[in-house]
Amino acid sequence: MLSFESDYIEGAHPKILELLQKTNMQALSGYGTDQYCLSAKKKIAKACGLKSADVFFLEGGTQTNQVVIASVLGQHQGVLCAQSGHINVHEAGAIEYCGRKVMALPGHDGKIDAEELKNFLDDFNRDQNNEHMVFPGMVYISHPTEYGSIYSKSELKAISGVCKKNKIPLYMDGARLSYGLMSEESDLTLSDIAKLCDIFYIGGTKCGALCGEALVFAKNNTPEHFVNLVKKHGALLAKGRLLGIQFDALFTDDLYFELGKNAIDRAQELKALFKKKGYKFFIDSPTNQQFVILENSKLKALKKSVAFSFWEKYDDTHSVVRFATSWATSKEKIQELESLL
Repeated sequence: MLSFESDYIEGAHPKILELLQKTNMQALSGYGTDQYCLSAKKKIAKACGLKSADVFFLEGGTQTNQVVIASVLGQHQGVLCAQSGHINVHEAGAIEYCGRKVMALPGHDGKIDAEELKNFLDDFNRDQNNEHMVFPGMVYISHPTEYGSIYSKSELKAISGVCKKNKIPLYMDGARLSYGLMSEESDLTLSDIAKLCDIFYIGGTKCGALCGEALVFAKNNTPEHFVNLVKKHGALLAKGRLLGIQFDALFTDDLYFELGKNAIDRAQELKALFKKKGYKFFIDSPTNQQFVILENSKLKALKKSVAFSFWEKYDDTHSVVRFATSWATSKEKIQELESLL
């Protein structure tokens, strides 16, 4: 079965497996205090252009989002995001489950608009009844978004400026950050993100790691007793080495960025293939997720040989489906898909 179902369907990059095997019998301290976690944290801070940063390793994106949002927000506050935002749609209500409300803003190919954000906050602050409402206490964005779109540097600057003016943190979900950074249309660097965002995470699960995300507090803004809060949410891994070793490998010799580039290169080949075959796209994604409009009968036939994701209904006879490339997608897979199409 040929699969373009997602970007975390393969295991781990061989260099990660090699380092895990090499260090397997070493007796290392737990909870992210071992030498490999410390080494990875230093490498990540350097890659972000930061002299120092508080870096924490968590197992997955949903745990990271829930822990960050629950820990940073007060009980009277909620988090703003695009209507299609991951925390609003595909995290099973994890944010509401921990007592924080997700407050949806209009989305534009998955992105929020700085002017609309400003207007929302201005209206809230002018509302004389706002003590009876959930206070907006954080802005959540993902880069890339659920639709594979990316923020430009000017867009991120504008959103960051609105957040600073309103004294609320800007948090970036970077589950697919490597693919956003390596997009041919991107003008953002990791250093830019560290300057413009208050909190962000660097996704490993979707970019070559078995599991794991590297959470960065970039402004000396780590919540007090954060490790305690992570444990309260059941997200503190005793064998923290498992995560630190993987990120130590990913941030050695620019491996993280190299893997991101492979996914982008294959996605461009995938896009060209669909265009050549006459297929239409739901949006023009510059990253590793490509959203194609398929006739339902064609979808059913193709499903027999290729795995891909249903995204949403387009009309009564067509559906939007997602094909995703990854760090491990080869040219041969693209060629095989071409023959099937």
